[in-house]
Formats: sequence, structure tokens, C-alpha cells
Amino acid sequence: MVRRILRLVVFPLLLFTCLSFSLNAQDSALASGRGSPDTTRIEAPVSGSSAEGLLEEGSGQLVSSEMGGGFTLTGMLRGLLGMVVLVIIAFLFSTDRKAIAWRVVITGLAFQILLAVSLLYVPFVRAFFEFVGKIFVKILDFTKAGSEFLFGEFMDMDKYGSIFAFQILPTIIFFSALMSLMFYLGVIQKIVYALAWLMTKSLKLSGAESLSVAGNIFLGQTESPLMIKAYLPKMTPSEIMLVMTGGMATLAGGVLAAYIGFLGGGDPLQRLIFAKHLLAASVMAAPGAVVISKIIVPQTEDIDKTMEISRDRVGNNVLDALSNGTTEGLKLAANVAAMLLTFIAMIAMLNFILLKVGQWTQLNEWIGATTQGRYEELSLQFLLGYLFAPLMWLIGVAAPDITEMGRLLGEKIIATEFVGYISLANLKSQEVFYSYRSVIMATYMLAGFANFASIGIQIGGIGSLAPNKRVLLSKFGMRALLAGTLASLMSATIIGMILG
Repeated sequence: MVRRILRLVVFPLLLFTCLSFSLNAQDSALASGRGSPDTTRIEAPVSGSSAEGLLEEGSGQLVSSEMGGGFTLTGMLRGLLGMVVLVIIAFLFSTDRKAIAWRVVITGLAFQILLAVSLLYVPFVRAFFEFVGKIFVKILDFTKAGSEFLFGEFMDMDKYGSIFAFQILPTIIFFSALMSLMFYLGVIQKIVYALAWLMTKSLKLSGAESLSVAGNIFLGQTESPLMIKAYLPKMTPSEIMLVMTGGMATLAGGVLAAYIGFLGGGDPLQRLIFAKHLLAASVMAAPGAVVISKIIVPQTEDIDKTMEISRDRVGNNVLDALSNGTTEGLKLAANVAAMLLTFIAMIAMLNFILLKVGQWTQLNEWIGATTQGRYEELSLQFLLGYLFAPLMWLIGVAAPDITEMGRLLGEKIIATEFVGYISLANLKSQEVFYSYRSVIMATYMLAGFANFASIGIQIGGIGSLAPNKRVLLSKFGMRALLAGTLASLMSATIIGMILG
């Protein structure tokens, strides 16, 4: 089976890779020869009027010329190459390669492709994601009303700019309260149950792992396992791996709203665009997590397809549920603020050390000349960018943007996705990207909690619910990080392939 895949798929794609890389290198050279690096980078419109080119009125279809015109032969082949490479990486780290259920892998990938195509080209699916996206955008407006009461004129972006503590953190608190209310009313459980039923039937998953993965679309990596805590002590290694991977590959609703806020800025149309793509990324990540997880740790034991959500109460009444959700949101917002302070300060300290090393070794001048001013000195961003640049090219990123995309992936893994999205927002506003398609791909690539800190969070959070699985959680920590990263990269690859 593996030899047949190598002969019929991988080798032809590798041949195409050599030809395509040559063409992209020429394009990159032409792009860099048109002037300074700043003048050759294309940024998507961000104002309300110019952004109309990105989103057709009432349709939600991206039509920016930088994104391409949809399917192209080159884009499709590069996308297929990226998908094959990501599957091969997962295959190399598999604990039992002979036990891999390739039907599940193919079905999961088909689901991801179907979701991506539907988002861009099926009118009623586009309309649905836009509708939900508008709800998220409206929630940001409601949050602003509460923030203006607390912070007054500091919410005036025209006067003070975007202040993270005032513009973003309140969104996490309000959305957490809203999610708690929805959970109390049973809305979240019904949606999760429906999605879990679909995955159980189509992907042959157990009921418990289906509920966990479906729950991760809305809940965090420690909240979702609460719905299946009665099953956790009896779960197989493959099921535990999927629970961990699902947490690594997806985003929680509260932080998703925050990302919409600072990626879209003050422009309602840009907010709607990123709301739609972040929602799609979270949904696409569910089958992606199944695909990668079931390759790395295949299911070799009998599974229980019973689906029953644990009936934990989030409050005694509506007000109690809102209060509990607000308290949890405040803890999360404080944790995010402290985490960002620490990681951004650490990155600044490391960059200072690397800057001095670059000065002593005269590497800074060489880096500035070699990168044509894109990087001016030895830095963590430079190292991460070039470390992951080959992988970025393999998944279909435009050649001039591979180092910036590699940097974003590295920041997400080493620090958090919050740091990655902040960098993406800054790069976007500074007109660094050559292609706006790269911005959209980065939005999908960063959509997950796959970072080193999450390993400890999962061991502590899930381990407290199932102490007998703590050793297994520790054993699978790095594999889950890899699986979550590959799942997010798979979503980015597929959306990039379809955008063309």
C-alpha cells in the first residue's frame, strides 16, 4: 500500500516540486527586482471602501486578485503535494503503521476539502458562515459598549489606537459569559451531539472521542473533556491521543472572538472576513485532527460508540451561569495577559542577545544584505522563519512569503497562537506580505492551541479528570503537539489550494 502511494503519488509530485520551485524562484527574483522590499509586497485592502474588492456584496466570496481565481493546476498540485507531505510526516511518527485505517484518513481529508470548497463556492454555506460571522462581529460591538463604560475615552481608537488590554481582553470575558449561558440552556450540547453523531457514523470513531472533538470547536482544550469525563478513565490510547490532538488543533470560542477583533481592526468588513475564516478553520480542524491523530496512534482496540454528555451544571439559574462564565472569562483574560507579557518580554530578551551576537560576528550586515532588508539583524524571527521556510513552500505558500509564514508558525509553537496572531496582524498592517492569500493561509495555520505550554495544560487538566491516564498523557504530549500542528497546516494547505 505504502509503495503504491509512493509510486503513484509522491514521486510524480516530487518531480512537479522541482519544476514548480524553479518557476517560483524566478517569480520571487522578479518580484524582488522591482524595487525595495517594501514596494514589492502586496497588502490586502483594509478600509471599508477598498475591502469591497475582497468580499462581494451579500455573497462573502473572496475575489481579491492577490488570492487568485480559484482552482489552478499549479495551485492544485502544490496543495496535493503539501497534503501528501503532511500525511507522510504523520506516518513517520506513527506508533503502528500497519494498523492505520486509510479509509478514515481519506474520508477525513475529503470532509476538509468539502468544507473548504463549500465555504468559498456554495452560496448557502457561505451565507451560513457569514451569518454566524456577523453574530461574532455584533458580539464585539456589544463588548465595546461595556468596555466604554469601564474605560471611557481610552476606547477611542482614533485618539489612542488599539490598546490590547482595553480592546481585546474584555471580549474574552464577555464571550466566556455568553458561552456559559449557552451551555446552561443546552444549546452547545445539542450542536456538539449532532456533530459528534456525524463523525461517529462517517469516521468510525467512538462516541466519547467524537463528543470531545466536536466540543473542541466551541470549547477549550480543558473544557471539552469535561463533557466526557465519565469515559476518560476507560479510553484507549488512540482515543486519548485524539482528545489531546483535538484540543491542540482547535480554538475556543472566547479567544476566537478576540482574534477577530485584532485581525479585523476597526473595519466591520474585515472583521466579517476574518470571522468567517476563523470559524471555518475551527470546523475544518475537527476532521483534520482525526486524520492526523489516527495516523500517529491508530485504533487497535474495540471502541464504545455510546454517546452521552456528562451533565455537569454551570449554574443554578441564568444569572448564576452568567456569573460563573464571567469569573472564568476573567481568569482566562488575566492568564492571557500575563502569558503575553512573559512571552513577548522573553522574545525581546532573546532578540537582544541575538542582536549582540550578530554584531560581534558581523552576521547582521550579511543578513540585511541577503534578505534585501526583510530582516536587518539576527533575531528569533529570522531563525524561525528560515527554519520553517521549506515546509511553508511545500504547503503552497507564495515563495516571497515563506520566511514570514515560517516565523509565524515558529512563534505559535514556541510561544502561543496569541503571539502568532499579534505578529500576523502587525505584518498585515505593515504591508509585509507579497500575497494576501498568505494572510488567509496564516489565519488557518495559527488556528489552534498547539504549543509547548498546552502540553502541560493538558496533562494537568485532563490528568485531573483521569489520574490513571496521566502517564499516557505525558507520553503523548509531544506527539499531540505535532499532530495539532499538522492538522492546522492541513487546513491551511487545503484553503490555499482552493484559493489558487
